Amino acid sequence: MNQKACKILIIDDDVDVLHSASMFLKQHFTEVVTEPDPACINQLISRNKFDIVLLDMNFRRGEHDGKEGLYWLERILTIAPQTGVVLITAYGDVELAVEAMRMGAANFVLKPWKNSKLLEVLQATLDRQHHRKRSSPKETTATYEMIGNSVAMQQVHTLISKVAATDANVLIMGENGTGKELVARQLHNLSLRKNAPFISVDVGTLTPSLFESEMFGHIKGAFTDAYQDKAGKFELAAGGTLFLDEIGNLSLPQQVKLLSAIQSRRVTPIGANQEKATDVRLICATNMPLYDMVREDSFRQDLLYRINTVEITVPRLHQRSADIPLLAEHFLSMYATKYNKPLQLSAAALARLQQYAWPGNVRELQHAIERAVILCEKDTIDTHDFALDASYNPNLHTGTDVSTTLDDNEKKFIRQALQRNQGNITQTAKALGITRTALYRRLDKYGL
Repeated sequence: MNQKACKILIIDDDVDVLHSASMFLKQHFTEVVTEPDPACINQLISRNKFDIVLLDMNFRRGEHDGKEGLYWLERILTIAPQTGVVLITAYGDVELAVEAMRMGAANFVLKPWKNSKLLEVLQATLDRQHHRKRSSPKETTATYEMIGNSVAMQQVHTLISKVAATDANVLIMGENGTGKELVARQLHNLSLRKNAPFISVDVGTLTPSLFESEMFGHIKGAFTDAYQDKAGKFELAAGGTLFLDEIGNLSLPQQVKLLSAIQSRRVTPIGANQEKATDVRLICATNMPLYDMVREDSFRQDLLYRINTVEITVPRLHQRSADIPLLAEHFLSMYATKYNKPLQLSAAALARLQQYAWPGNVRELQHAIERAVILCEKDTIDTHDFALDASYNPNLHTGTDVSTTLDDNEKKFIRQALQRNQGNITQTAKALGITRTALYRRLDKYGL
């Protein structure tokens, strides 16, 4: 019998299930690993590259709500997002299946299963992964590579190439939508840690009550609902890269705790008595003026010194307008393939894209291209296919009083976006391709 090249991990506390599933699947796949203890998931996933994980939904005796399965699903996809996770349970629940699929599960099977059904699900999952890799190489590449040959981007590429192979902590500065996470991923992919995890955390979204648990982990019973030991982000990133986005949004108490972990290279999970050593390469990013915040005593100077061994500033899109044709063609190719609409950009449309201010930077350009591809009814995307604000300034790139022109243009653009969205901050921020926090800062800056 021909075996498919596939590495499968089965996690179930029923040893009989493990034995029977392993015996059957080894006939069809090249490698099958079994594990009865879900607490070993973090270590197994971090150190091995599994194509598929077959995961039980319930481990504690008497529990049948599937919450444990969803918890471990989230952990697996955090460490290895490309892994296909198939959830198994003895209790059919449509809502649970929908929630699992929404979170990123590849499929869902009931036990006791028929071997033919299990094989069908696993083969379909594997085929879907292979198809995704073949059909969307450009989209995958876009997640990890910075596109652009402008002078401003050449400087960024040079810094990345110099610092990537080191373990130096890097601080990435730049507005929202400029591609700070792409820089972080590129640093990781060119480093000696490239085969270890890259863990990304938007620390600005972590409340004080969640910060320690998410970053440092907790042990079973540490607090209500702590049903299992939970590895924090420092532990999940062991041997790899920990990317902390929006670090400027941390409160001072959170900054103190983070500084302690960075300095000592050790963390203490909530409820634990012993520290754990950490081995991560730290990359941070922010769109906030950290040096001004240090002077205002809202950001610790000693933390800033720890995270900015090397600084990389990602330019605004208007500062690298020479890259707009490359970016536009890249996004056009990506979405034309995705929506099966072979299209091209007219010269007039491309000229307008280069003249526009792009307050939302590359992210806004990407959204504009996708929208145009979806709505365009002809073979060529023209200027009228872009819902760009009429206040864009054709003289923006003449070099005369650029900063004043940009600020005036941005202020007018934001005011009109607010009017279109009837003052709704969430919808306005989404339309601009920026976060609510970034929009609030601009509203304050311009007195809107």
